[in-house]
Amino acid sequence: MSDSLSVARSPEEKRHSSDGRSRFGLIYAGLMAVMLLASLDQTIVSTALPTVVGELHGVTHMAWVTTAYILAATVVMPVYGRLGDLLGRKRLCIGGIVIFLAGSAIAGSAQDMAMLIIGRAVQGLGGGGLMITSQAIVADLVPPRRRAKYMAPIGVIFALASVVGPLLGGWFTDSVGWRWCFWINLPVGLLALAVCAVGLHLPRKAAKATIDCIGITLMTVAVACTVLVADWGGTDYAWSDPLILGLAGAGIGSWILFVYSQSRVAEPIIPLRLFRSPIFVIATLIGMIVIGVGMFAVLSYMPTYLQMVYGATAAQSGWLLLPMVVGLMGASLPVGRRMSRTGRYKIYPVAGSLIIAITTLMLSTLDGDTPLALLCGYLFLMGVGVGLMSQTLVLAVQNAFPAADVGTATAANNFFREIGATVGTAAVGAVFTSRLTDQLSTRLSSSGLDAVGDPNSLTPALVHALPTQVRDAVVAAYQHALTPVFGYLVPLFLVGVVLAVALPERRLSGDDSHRMDEETPGRVHGDPETKAS
Repeated sequence: MSDSLSVARSPEEKRHSSDGRSRFGLIYAGLMAVMLLASLDQTIVSTALPTVVGELHGVTHMAWVTTAYILAATVVMPVYGRLGDLLGRKRLCIGGIVIFLAGSAIAGSAQDMAMLIIGRAVQGLGGGGLMITSQAIVADLVPPRRRAKYMAPIGVIFALASVVGPLLGGWFTDSVGWRWCFWINLPVGLLALAVCAVGLHLPRKAAKATIDCIGITLMTVAVACTVLVADWGGTDYAWSDPLILGLAGAGIGSWILFVYSQSRVAEPIIPLRLFRSPIFVIATLIGMIVIGVGMFAVLSYMPTYLQMVYGATAAQSGWLLLPMVVGLMGASLPVGRRMSRTGRYKIYPVAGSLIIAITTLMLSTLDGDTPLALLCGYLFLMGVGVGLMSQTLVLAVQNAFPAADVGTATAANNFFREIGATVGTAAVGAVFTSRLTDQLSTRLSSSGLDAVGDPNSLTPALVHALPTQVRDAVVAAYQHALTPVFGYLVPLFLVGVVLAVALPERRLSGDDSHRMDEETPGRVHGDPETKAS
């Protein structure tokens, strides 16, 4: 509608528009809150784990506290996305919040490791859905072009949670107790639940739909095997261990059967028609390769690098990652506004993947004498690269499909990105661990190796307690083991640059005529810029 016509709106229409802005702002704040909680819980327990496992006497099950959440969240992403398209997203969003809060209550009151792990898995079942339904609800309320500036803060939330989560977990553990890592979810989550229950109005969908139970089962087995092989292989078990080989075989078989099943059922969880879209295929590959591997490899290993090489404390290493968040925020927010004005997006994945490739190459040149300020500058550039790409790719995928498939496409894109992050981080870890073992063998005598013990069990506290000569050798070994691995990733990121150049651009649509809510068909009550048709 033209501006001249919009000026002529009646007082009632203007009042309705103002109410719509207020309602949308409240709903958007609620969605951002639940996304923040779901993202934080991937990392918030990392710094609390030593205290948690000591109190609950479960050091042998420590890895499952994190793995249970990630595994459950990854599995349910496509399920929430598809069911949201078929049944409607309001009930799924409310259900996801309730499940997440139930898991938080179980984990917060856990008296043993089994109860804690169960609580974390329940949290993941809700949290994975919240990450998807929140993005899809924004797509329901706002047309693609205007959506760009609302999607940008979502990328900031995910990155901020990755950095702030460990800091917050450590602060809770040292002050009020580790259980507040979970209790804090309850008041915030209940407030978001009330906002979504009262204020969220979305189209009613079918009362029921056929659930692809076979597909869900096969996907669960495939994802579980993939995640466990990635987490356990080369660390808890040798790659040649029968358990790892068995899980790998079961995973490959389950993936094959899953793909076959999706071609046979009426309502597949991940419809194969998604892969007919070159935008979906290329954007998903870029997300897996560049963001899944790039950002998470840096976030996984840089804190320990800062502690080992620069002698930073755990809290300081977390704060030193903030330049990455600042870079991400400084890039994604203005890019979102510009995409809203122009409807163009292709240049940003190209620039972002190129910046990440160049920055990773610079990270591979780090040594013990590199100024800390320069390293923070590299992290800032990494954040800029991720900020140019992260939600831009999701938006491109959403724009490539009709409203009926937006949730399914969003979920599939996030699902494969999560798989890429898990497998990529595990691959980087395997190469790093192998190099570290070789470096330690080269730099240390047999007595030094005995003092160090298992390389997989090295911690900053243990290293800094070693005799000076041994400590210096271990720090040098750590530095020379990790930084070349960043260089190994550069060709992979250059593939991402080529894919970004090949990404088709479909101009972001400003059309919102297909969106309606429960009260007034043909009108969006949430979008603060949408005018009455």
